[in-house]
Amino acid sequence: MKVDRGWIWRVLLLTSLVATAIRAQDEESDVQISDADELSLNEEELKVLVAEEEEEEEVDVSGKDGGDENVSFQVIYKTPVPTGDVYFVETFDDGSLERWQLSKTVKGDADEEISKYDGKWAVEQLKENRVPGDQGLVLKSRAKHHAIAAMLARPFVFKDEPLVVQYEVNFQDGIDCGGAYIKLLSDTGSLTLEQFQDRTPYTIMFGPDKCGEDYKLHFIFRHQNPLNKDWEEKHAKRPDVDLKKFYTDRKTHLYTLVLNPDNSYEMFIDQSSVGHGSLLHDVVPPVNPLKEIDDPTDSKPQDWDERAKIPDPEAVKPDDWDEDAPAKIEDPDAVKPEGWLDEESDFIPDPNAEKPEDWDEEMDGEWEAPQIPNPACETAPGCGKWKRPMINNLEYKGKWKAPLVDNPNYQGAWKPRKISNPDYFEDLQPFMMTPIKALGLELWSMTSDIYFDNFIITSQKEVADRWASDSWGLKKLVASANEPGIFAQLMTAAEERPWLWIIYLLTVGLPVGLLVLFCWPKKADDGYAYKKTDLPQANVEEEEEEEEEEEGAANKEDKEAEATEATAAAGWSSVFCQRGYDY
Repeated sequence: MKVDRGWIWRVLLLTSLVATAIRAQDEESDVQISDADELSLNEEELKVLVAEEEEEEEVDVSGKDGGDENVSFQVIYKTPVPTGDVYFVETFDDGSLERWQLSKTVKGDADEEISKYDGKWAVEQLKENRVPGDQGLVLKSRAKHHAIAAMLARPFVFKDEPLVVQYEVNFQDGIDCGGAYIKLLSDTGSLTLEQFQDRTPYTIMFGPDKCGEDYKLHFIFRHQNPLNKDWEEKHAKRPDVDLKKFYTDRKTHLYTLVLNPDNSYEMFIDQSSVGHGSLLHDVVPPVNPLKEIDDPTDSKPQDWDERAKIPDPEAVKPDDWDEDAPAKIEDPDAVKPEGWLDEESDFIPDPNAEKPEDWDEEMDGEWEAPQIPNPACETAPGCGKWKRPMINNLEYKGKWKAPLVDNPNYQGAWKPRKISNPDYFEDLQPFMMTPIKALGLELWSMTSDIYFDNFIITSQKEVADRWASDSWGLKKLVASANEPGIFAQLMTAAEERPWLWIIYLLTVGLPVGLLVLFCWPKKADDGYAYKKTDLPQANVEEEEEEEEEEEGAANKEDKEAEATEATAAAGWSSVFCQRGYDY
């Protein structure tokens, strides 16, 4: 069977595309499972995580209490303890909010019925991939304002040490519209956590936020103008990666901000960098204003010529240029089709229509039957007065315009002159921000059950990394172990994108079809029908006769050889019998 090569190339291309998609799924799974490398755990630390101790609470990879003989490993959770100097830590593992203060005020710019910070908070375990013994702070209400805060162990003062802020977030029910960011409240001397609200001064705001299809990771800091003492929010540039998956996969993600005394900053999600820059150059609006600005009193001179091209003043309209010639004219060669009904109209009053009984001519006017297509025009080429069709006028040239040439008086686009900016200042150390005294969450969300855990504020990135290994690292190990296989992932992907079912069917069906096409046993054609005029038939019969004669001669020789061997064997047998040999 002859197969078109084009189909084979299409099949190979489609198969390669599907294989690439599956390989990408596998690579994503591999990345999620490679926890030991990502968390920088050495062999000894990993043994601690997977050790089995009877006196400690054990957790299997399915996230259920107790051990399981079918489980390949078990993790043991211990409340993490910071390995260095810290300004704030919170694990919520004691199930208490004793150090946290709920806001008792109202939101300043909200309607009275929704202005209260009456959203509920709770300390709970995760819904999925839970690690028994590990708890977190959960935002429980939807469509309500939430505000809660806690004091730092001591204020963080911006001097010569970095600021490292880190915490976990899990959108357990996804997120429609709302944020999960934190505010580092400024040490103003009058900070009262009971009065914490949206207008409470903060130094830094950091964390995820979503509204509609806009997925954000905020890093905002407040900077004071040294001249007029006004405060202004500075927004870092958007992250370098697509953030959607961190909001939709319902996994616990780790958010880290590192702010250095040299004014550099870097943002991490799950310990992978997603954005970095400088406080001096990569924030909007910039910290330092421009040295020069446009002079507001300057105006463009009346004789300023900004035209780069002008009509050629020496050009003259040709004598034969007719500006009045129409663009369309009647076709002089057109002929009225035969059978055209000049006296008939395209539409006529419906002869079967009757005036309604309740028709009032004084109120409704004179009644007229509705129009219907004229039956006489259905078979005719046309009805009504015939007109010649319009065609393009070959003589039409339109309005004459002189061609454009370079403007000898062109002066360029006018710009106002520059003057020194009276509001200019230069702050080369925007890192020197207002000291931080408390950490707060002031949020509105249309989705509930947002999970927060394992807050830490320190000046050492290594301390935050170790803290992540002992806390978020266990959640990631459990979540990775519970990842569905490739088949389940393909089914999930098809539920979100139904068009994948077509690829799946083609991927399975085409190889099977090709296998049947090329490997199915071919039915032998023993007999051939020849026409009387087929000349090759005689040759075939002669060849068959020659083959039969050759086979007959070969068979005859074989029989003669067998007879000779039998005679020889009989002769030897008689010799042995005469000499008395037993064989």
